[in-house]
Amino acid sequence: MSSTDGETGMRNLKDKATYERLEKDVAAVKNDISALTDQITGVLNDFAGTAQKQARRGYRQARANVDTAVDDISGRGAAAMDAAQDAANGIEESLEDIITRRPLTTVGVALGLGFLIGTAWRR
Repeated sequence: MSSTDGETGMRNLKDKATYERLEKDVAAVKNDISALTDQITGVLNDFAGTAQKQARRGYRQARANVDTAVDDISGRGAAAMDAAQDAANGIEESLEDIITRRPLTTVGVALGLGFLIGTAWRR
């Protein structure tokens, strides 16, 4: 019986040592998982911050492009309006000059145009 008790005692020591070793290994794995979780969280936060900065930069660039396009279109529209106004003023001055130089011819042309428009209107 003494040899059986000795074997049981040795087995218990081996089981205790194995159990303690397993506990240490499990604790090490838990620590590694915790460290990995912290690293992944840090990387994801950095990525989110970078993505947010890039989105803001893209928004600012798009806004600047739109503002530039609107300014350009406004400038072109103002230039076209000025050109049309200058042309209208030129035509007005030309007509005034022609009416002043040849009043009878102008009245005759106006009557002829009126007659043509009236004829076309009846049809």
